[in-house]
Amino acid sequence: MDRASFLTLISPAGQSLLAEVGDLETKTDVLSLVSKLRKAGHSPELVANVLSQARLRRRAQAKFGEFANSMFFTEAGLEQASRLKVAALHAGRFRAAGVTNVADLGCGIGAETLAMASLDIEVSAFELDEVTAAIAAYNLASFPKVTVDQADVTKLELTQYQGFFIDPARRELDGPSRETTKRKFDLQDLSPSFEFVLEIAKSKPTIAKLGPGIDHRDIPEDAEAVWVSDNGDLVEAGLYFNSVRRSDVSRAAILLTPTGSHEITSSKRSRTDAPIGEISDYVFEPDNSIIRSHLIGDLALANDLHIFAPEIAYLTGDRQIESPWLKSFKVIDNLVFDRKKLKAYLRERSIGTLEIKKRGADITPEQLRRELDPKGPNSATLIVTRVGSTHRVLLVESLK
Repeated sequence: MDRASFLTLISPAGQSLLAEVGDLETKTDVLSLVSKLRKAGHSPELVANVLSQARLRRRAQAKFGEFANSMFFTEAGLEQASRLKVAALHAGRFRAAGVTNVADLGCGIGAETLAMASLDIEVSAFELDEVTAAIAAYNLASFPKVTVDQADVTKLELTQYQGFFIDPARRELDGPSRETTKRKFDLQDLSPSFEFVLEIAKSKPTIAKLGPGIDHRDIPEDAEAVWVSDNGDLVEAGLYFNSVRRSDVSRAAILLTPTGSHEITSSKRSRTDAPIGEISDYVFEPDNSIIRSHLIGDLALANDLHIFAPEIAYLTGDRQIESPWLKSFKVIDNLVFDRKKLKAYLRERSIGTLEIKKRGADITPEQLRRELDPKGPNSATLIVTRVGSTHRVLLVESLK
């Protein structure tokens, strides 16, 4: 979104049209709606901007709930914005540490600042992009203890702040409209740089939101690393420094569910490996926060489970386990991974609906499904993986 588009949206005409369009449902006949709005005398540019914003607001409901209907978004800003329930975890750490004044360095559209301000924390929010800063200012206008400024955070005088929250850009705008994004995986490609993050974290409470794929070797020894999963969707790895860090925790996994939150922690930087054994009657798929945090060994030992191949993140045991961290499957059959035999096996059992999972196997589930060409009224789940040193296909039944 450019400056002119944003100005049209916050104009009286834009606000009125947004209210008229309301919640743009997925089944809405957009062509008919465009025609209706154009006949009412609205300009093509205004109609396009309003409908684009209405779509973004609908998508944003998953992150912001009812707040989304009164906020503005950009495509990239919404993609990178924290979910409010996750931002609340960060804000809670600052409050628990007694930090009452925070600089949000790279605030985006304002999600993190919103969560902190809701806990009565004074926030100075900074954003490099002019339009994104203007959107954040609009979204946060109802909080008297929040200021939003357009600035390069690496050039600010930061000594007056008690603590810092920083979400370095892990994506760069790409394409002619600069609305699509390209993910960055290398810490050296972050903006601001990872060196800047470490510098500001030397002396003050700091929370850095990073991608969940961060290499454990890049995690500073003086940081607590927390991987967060929102109902199975792995959303971030957060690094906590100084007083917002728990002294007895080095690594943690947090799972947020509709019924509550769950956490597994370790005081050690080095991982505990799960024992290896034969595949048993049940297979368990751990939440990705457990896998990324290298806490699968801790989870296995706590539940008397083991893995059946090195570095394969499936657990197995001889009894069903009820755990929010695990998806459970009962093993029905253990087959050699032979495409021709597997196709015949599925045909014999009239299996036409096929879910394919893989781990440690060089396959593409969609391509394998096309090759197997399943037909019939029955359904099944296949796990293509290593068992011991060989590739196998496990026919499993999902247990709710």
